[in-house]
Amino acid sequence: MKKRSDHSMQTDAAAGFSRPLRLSAGQDLRGYLTGRAARTLLFITAFVSVAAVLLIFVFVVREAVPFFKSTDAAASLSRLKEFLTRTQWFPEHEAHPEYGVLAIIVGSLYVTVVSLLIAVPIGLLAAVFLSDIASFKVRQICKPVIEILAAIPSVAYGVFAVMVAAPWLQKHLGFTTGTNALNASLILSIMALPTILSVAEDSLSAVGRDIRQASYGLGATRAETMIRVVIPAAGSGILAAVILGMMRAIGETMVVWMASGNAAQIPSPWWDLSQSVRTMTATIAGELGEVPKGTTHYHSLFAIGFLLLIFTFTLNLISESFLSRVKRRQR
Repeated sequence: MKKRSDHSMQTDAAAGFSRPLRLSAGQDLRGYLTGRAARTLLFITAFVSVAAVLLIFVFVVREAVPFFKSTDAAASLSRLKEFLTRTQWFPEHEAHPEYGVLAIIVGSLYVTVVSLLIAVPIGLLAAVFLSDIASFKVRQICKPVIEILAAIPSVAYGVFAVMVAAPWLQKHLGFTTGTNALNASLILSIMALPTILSVAEDSLSAVGRDIRQASYGLGATRAETMIRVVIPAAGSGILAAVILGMMRAIGETMVVWMASGNAAQIPSPWWDLSQSVRTMTATIAGELGEVPKGTTHYHSLFAIGFLLLIFTFTLNLISESFLSRVKRRQR
């Protein structure tokens, strides 16, 4: 009996769990109810998340439609054309209010594209370093430190842009104003860097070591392996990192509100980043709190929000498509 008991204890220890193989009716019922409760909780959580997104979408659309709505279809089309093609934004003008957002859209694209031109090369090079050059110990230290940048409040970045970066740009580069497109782009590039680096590094690490070893076996150097084998294999994930970084930049509010200068204009010449611009998010944040509810100006701000929502939603779908390709490759 003692030998059999010892053997039974060893078998249980080897099995790795203490739950009996044969359950009583009460234990089976408790397990079933626990499983059903967990599935119900997960379903409710997912449903609430999806419903919240849909309700936000419906609310923005409901508030934006009155801006374009008119008794005449031609008038509605004319308002839409003015909204998307005119550069003058004077919604509070008493005699002739103007609602052209082309300059605001261009301002958003300016700061987003320039910030990506700065953040993408730095983020990709850092991701290559962490995935294939740095030791495991260095990677475990550097990556969390870089990702801490995403936890810094955006208003802190905005204060830095106004108090430090703007005076420095005026003093050393001779700009007439330090709150301009370049200032906002520099800060946005720092904010987008953790997202780009993290996703790109995960994509590069997902490329198997066997592919690298095969490349080395064929006589390729480390640089040739990275440029011609690993980076192309992780191309979908890298592109998803760029899109997510773009979403981070274009959706930012406080930094562009404080650092861009808030001038609704298209820079002339187009490459002059020392001029002030205005973005869609800054326009909504700066004017929505003071505009009377139900006015044309009020609904025009929701029209800008709807335009921004469409843009970010499209980018999100594209990034999810590329990330799904990466996951299928990992399998």
